[in-house]
Amino acid sequence: MTPLASLPTATRDEIQRLVHGPCDPAFLSELHQALAADDIPAGSAGRQLLQRLGLLGDTLPHDLFDDPARLAAVHAWAAVADPSLCLAALVHHLLCLGSIVQLGDGSDGSDDMVSRIKALRSGRAKGVYLITEAGGANSHLATRTRAELDPETGEFVLHTPDARAAKFGSAGTLDVPQTAVVLARLVTEGTDRGVFAFVVDLTDDEGLLPGVEVSSPIGLGALPLDYVQVRFHHVRLPHARWLADGAGIAPDGTFHDPAGSVERRLQRTLRVGQGLWATLPAVAAATSRQSAVQACTYAQGRSTQGKLAPGVPLLTYRTQQRAVLGAMADAFALTCAAHGARVLWEESGATPADRSGAEMGFSPWTAVHQPLAAYKAAAVRLAARVSAECQRRCGFSGHLDANRLAAYHGFHHAFDAAGGDSQLILYDIGRALVEAGAPGPAADPPPPAGTPPTSAHWWPAVARRHQHDLTRYLTERSQATDPGAPFERWNPLLEDAGLLGEIYANALVAEDVTRTLSGIRDRELAGALRALAALHGVTAARRWSGSLLALETLRPADIRALSGAVDELCDEILPRLPLLTEAFAHPEDIAPTACDPALPATLTWTRGDTA
Repeated sequence: MTPLASLPTATRDEIQRLVHGPCDPAFLSELHQALAADDIPAGSAGRQLLQRLGLLGDTLPHDLFDDPARLAAVHAWAAVADPSLCLAALVHHLLCLGSIVQLGDGSDGSDDMVSRIKALRSGRAKGVYLITEAGGANSHLATRTRAELDPETGEFVLHTPDARAAKFGSAGTLDVPQTAVVLARLVTEGTDRGVFAFVVDLTDDEGLLPGVEVSSPIGLGALPLDYVQVRFHHVRLPHARWLADGAGIAPDGTFHDPAGSVERRLQRTLRVGQGLWATLPAVAAATSRQSAVQACTYAQGRSTQGKLAPGVPLLTYRTQQRAVLGAMADAFALTCAAHGARVLWEESGATPADRSGAEMGFSPWTAVHQPLAAYKAAAVRLAARVSAECQRRCGFSGHLDANRLAAYHGFHHAFDAAGGDSQLILYDIGRALVEAGAPGPAADPPPPAGTPPTSAHWWPAVARRHQHDLTRYLTERSQATDPGAPFERWNPLLEDAGLLGEIYANALVAEDVTRTLSGIRDRELAGALRALAALHGVTAARRWSGSLLALETLRPADIRALSGAVDELCDEILPRLPLLTEAFAHPEDIAPTACDPALPATLTWTRGDTA
């Protein structure tokens, strides 16, 4: 009898809600079948991708954003099964369709737009999102692609002014219909009205459409998709292809935009990123859980021949325990963060920007929604670290394509820059926290009296105190420079500003962990998760030890005690490992749960002729 099967039904349901969110079991079964389908018709890679996008789309609600938990689960499971499919689906559903749904006024109901939405929903067309311009850094803040209104026809003329303004994206599948949402600077009567989204057909069944130019493929081994650069040569778009988001142009040419400014317009246009940022923690959690399960299973079943203890399982070694159980602890923390990010997105609805009113700095992302942008940055970085460590701890087997650890790492490592550059996000968060004003006096230094590092409540207190200390330190340094010279003020502080943004994001995750623990009712499950939560905190503190010591948030004796705390927590987790590995694993026909070096089920053999 398996560990989960031996548990009460209420406990199994609690585990399912923890791992997959508040999703109906029937939906999860349907999603499983869609991803395990082996009857995809033969055809080109593009045709097969459309089939798979259609199968995933069938599991989603008709109103795409009515069920954020289901939306997150679809993409999380897709990432475990095939990271490239997940990326295509994220762009297809959240950025392309998401822009059409959230930024379209929905008032014209034109047959043209309705047919495109139906084609995207059904998987008859692939959705593309073209925002980045390849020729300049921070191109999101200085979009140069133009969409100029022709007052005679009411059409928009989409044009790439030069090679540096070419868009970069996954639009190289030329043998299937592709519909793109393209961000371009709207110009009417010679005046820049800000960056809006436009719906553009790139290809049909016969290939490229007139006025669209695509480069040769651009290889990206870490995340293999059909990347190309795209240019537009005076492509005419019907008025309905403008995702106006409440803006309008009167018959006399008068322009009105509720955003009120070019900068606020960009924030509103980019608000579709909130759905991506809210979903990525679930994706990061799913791949991290799967990575940790594989690494733990490998370490349990792999015997060693070292002279210290010949024949013992690899997991007997403390170094291996700290690594793979630490990966499982980080995967649990990401699972909690996935819930926190989703709830935050649900609460924020479709608001155009963060209520903090933050101004744009190095990038537009924190001005759109600071906490969700922080979740994105923290989640993809931690997931990349987890998958890389699990890959390393599985030796040669960790590098085999069939085990997917390299693909999981490539996905999250690539997403550090994609979907909003994580480092720029962290710089901006740190700068915003400092410019919000110097913090008041902090509470007593952590750890609070009587709270050891083996407590799940220890790290959240340390993280928040360190955020306070870093904010105060940076505020004092920034005040020593000329406030009228922003570059001279911030250029020497950016490294520490990035650390401040990172500890802010880490603190969000830490608080999600304790919030999740407080809702667990089953005692056995709560005990296992409490130890994972504490191990995540101690592991994070060890990574942050230099910064914690530099600002005296912790003392040297506190840091020295962490190694013993890690070993104590590993001893608590080891007896519960069968429960945790089964709870965290996806079905084996979706992804392997064991990092098998021999792969006997997939190998064929050829023997040479003998005399």
